[in-house]
Amino acid sequence: MNVPAPTIGIVGLGLVGQALGLRLRAAGWRTLGHDLRPEAVQAFEDAGGEGAGSLPALGRSVDTVVLAVFDTHGALQVLEGEPGLLGPGSRVGLVIDCSTGSPDLLVALGRRLHARGIDLVEAPLSGSSQQIGEGEATALVGADDAGVARAAPVLSALASRWIHVGAPGMGAKAKLATNLVLGLNRAVFAEGLAFAQSLGLDPRRFLELVLASPASSEAARIKGPLMVEGDFAPRSRIRQHLKDVRLMLDSAGAAALELPFSRVHAQLLEEAVAQGEGELDNAAILLRLRGRAPRP
Repeated sequence: MNVPAPTIGIVGLGLVGQALGLRLRAAGWRTLGHDLRPEAVQAFEDAGGEGAGSLPALGRSVDTVVLAVFDTHGALQVLEGEPGLLGPGSRVGLVIDCSTGSPDLLVALGRRLHARGIDLVEAPLSGSSQQIGEGEATALVGADDAGVARAAPVLSALASRWIHVGAPGMGAKAKLATNLVLGLNRAVFAEGLAFAQSLGLDPRRFLELVLASPASSEAARIKGPLMVEGDFAPRSRIRQHLKDVRLMLDSAGAAALELPFSRVHAQLLEEAVAQGEGELDNAAILLRLRGRAPRP
């Protein structure tokens, strides 16, 4: 007798949501997904998932939901809005939030969900959608011990490695701090590549030299080939990283800490969005640096 596969819901079927669906199905789960965009739901179904007609219908069908929405405001709307995932008849008892969000809002959300008997587990993922799909991402987990224990099988399917960094809110803080380093590494390589080309160096040879030297970084290894080839099809998007950098600056400001490099980075990302490049891969930061005229 065949036992039906356990079902997990996914809300947000963009690049990350699609990759998470692949990971979960590979681990033996049935995936039921929801997105406001019909084309995203169709892509999810074409890849082997099943579409849910509405958030309330999804909430009545599963006890575990993974969120892959743009930010914490989106998560709040999904969970507590009208009509929302946690409406009458909802079975949901575990929410795993894989978005990069606002620490303070997540702390408050965790308390409200706990009062309803629902565990909130933050699990923002360090890595592009391609790395997530290939199992190379790391999840930065913010939850209490009970939530971690309950979510462990799902977390192990979503990421090859996950690190428990503290209570709800700490996952977002850890992700913002690591994304700061990652984003600046990416931007610095792009600036170095633009400089190398201005000196007449072959871009492929320059990448080879960087990867063979102490200047090497994971950002150069992953994004360097895309910059060299001019391949800016999105694996992660500029507008998403701009959202993260703004959260970094807000959090640092609340702690009276100045982030001068991140302020310059935010300016570059804002210019990219203004130039219509917000939907491109983060590697397209190169376009803001190549041939950029110096300021007077």
